Amino acid sequence: MARHIRKGDKVVVLSGKYKGQQGTVLQVLPEKERVRVEGIAMVKRHLKPGKEAQHPNGGIIERLGTIHWSNVQPLDPESGKPTRVGSKVLEDGRRVRVAKRSGAILNDNTAASA
Repeated sequence: MARHIRKGDKVVVLSGKYKGQQGTVLQVLPEKERVRVEGIAMVKRHLKPGKEAQHPNGGIIERLGTIHWSNVQPLDPESGKPTRVGSKVLEDGRRVRVAKRSGAILNDNTAASA
């Protein structure tokens, strides 16, 4: 299945506890169909002493949780509103993702490296 969400995309959460919040995708977990979004779904973990080098005395830490990728949608670069994703083949043969709302190219990584 082709993913509509990629690392580095600006997304908005469509449903659930974090509905309406925006952030950048930090990680995509395709085997679990989940994404980690910056600042969204923070979870608390209780650590025993000695479990992690950063927290030798243990304690309660906050980590980034995941949300299902069907609950997020990319933001249109022109309007800043949520958009569906399509694909288009450019004249030079590259396939890019485009926003259905405006037709703008979404976060084309190959253009930055060329």
